[in-house]
Amino acid sequence: MSTRERWQLRYLDAWQASYQGDYANADLALRDLIDHSNDQVIATKASALLMDDMRTSKHYEQAFELANRLVANLPNIQDETARFMVLFYVSQLLTAAGQYDLAASYALQTTEVRAPGETQCAPKTVLLTTLYAGHKLNSSNPVFQQAIDACRASGQSVFLDSVWLVKSGLYLDENQAEKAISLLDRVMPNIRADQYHTHVLVAQTQLAQAYLKLGDDDKARESALAAIAISDPGDTSEFLRDAYQVLYSIEKKHGNAATALGYYERYVEQDIGYLNNVSATALAYDEAQQHTLAQKLETEKLSKQNNILELQQALNTKAMETSRLYIAMLLMALVFIAFWLLRLKRSQMRFKQLSCLDGLTGISNHQHFMSEAMRMLGMLEKKRSPACLISIDLDYFKQVNDNYGHAVGDSVLRHTVAICRRQLRSSDLFGRLGGEEFGILLADCQREQGIATADRIRRAIEASPLDADGCVISFSASVGMACTETAGYDLQRLCREADTALYKAKRTGRNRVIAISAAGAG
Repeated sequence: MSTRERWQLRYLDAWQASYQGDYANADLALRDLIDHSNDQVIATKASALLMDDMRTSKHYEQAFELANRLVANLPNIQDETARFMVLFYVSQLLTAAGQYDLAASYALQTTEVRAPGETQCAPKTVLLTTLYAGHKLNSSNPVFQQAIDACRASGQSVFLDSVWLVKSGLYLDENQAEKAISLLDRVMPNIRADQYHTHVLVAQTQLAQAYLKLGDDDKARESALAAIAISDPGDTSEFLRDAYQVLYSIEKKHGNAATALGYYERYVEQDIGYLNNVSATALAYDEAQQHTLAQKLETEKLSKQNNILELQQALNTKAMETSRLYIAMLLMALVFIAFWLLRLKRSQMRFKQLSCLDGLTGISNHQHFMSEAMRMLGMLEKKRSPACLISIDLDYFKQVNDNYGHAVGDSVLRHTVAICRRQLRSSDLFGRLGGEEFGILLADCQREQGIATADRIRRAIEASPLDADGCVISFSASVGMACTETAGYDLQRLCREADTALYKAKRTGRNRVIAISAAGAG
């Protein structure tokens, strides 16, 4: 073999070690290729592969430093295969850092490269995964069929599996659990045959989530446990987090408190680990960008220096640079600490929100609504400020579920929440009390103002039908209201009187507002 052929063979050996997860040996071989092959094409391909290995092994700062150098050199890369590899792996690295728009732009550039032996399978697949991560994709996007056709034609089954898993994930996001299960059952034999660990883990986790949505707890538990079984004890990922969340939901539902708590603790460990990993990636990206900017500024500064400065001027300049460096290092340390504390605080707030909000509509759940309403009424009583409690119930909602399905029923509930929010003030408390019933506490509100607000909400609901896949669904609401002027500030009494008014609105023809007066409902 020629010298170049021997270096090419060593590159292929390094690529195989990387694919098998032997990153330590792969990275040593790749660095040797970069430093000693004296072949620009091989060195560029080795650099791109080394960058991806760094991403996989979570050496993010080094990965972004290498990515910056490769991107800066893109105009000089003439070999199409090397150019393709740089664009492909940079896109994946930026996706991991949450830079979805930038990642998508590099993914699109891969579709324009005509590397020998490369089809549109890999470019279309990485574009799909990038768009999915950035929440800019739906299950009917034509890119799916383009990717499927390209991967089938080229026989690249691993990439094809990625496409299927993105689509099944979208089905879950769109509350189409049956479609997700049907698709996963069809492609699971091929996923297992390819023996790509991440794909098997994702598929099992998605099956668990789909079965949980359909209420098949036994199959959901079986799939979640299968996902955990194929993972090492120290693994951390969003998919393991989701598997533990499924198990926690099942055990909590069946009243197995001790088992549920154990699974919840594992869920929290996985979630914190996943968030820490995301934070580390984003931080490494920011640091790499700042390092690049600092290098650029330093280059511009050096280019403008006067070569005939006297020695004292040079020493003074160096002293100033040293002072700036210390200040910059101190500022970077402070920024890092602030960023880390912010991420920690956001994680804590996220867990708090999960316990306070209704999972379907995003407004307060029953427990949080009642506790906040009691707190607000206590404050209003001290100020002797009036308040009104509104109880809203959608008319004939069961017929919507029976005629159109629960997915459309869920859309009607979300649509109702959006309508109500447009009629409310930021100080008003809004919550879902259960099923199709909602509660609103209007603070600092007289009875007449409360009636006007309640009727405005009722009319807005009646005038805003839902367009669901071309089918217009009209619906209305019955509203009952009670005020502190007549019922006092006791939450239980306010709830009873508001419910009494609501039931009267239902009995007297629906789609109306009934408010409790001093003499009774009126």
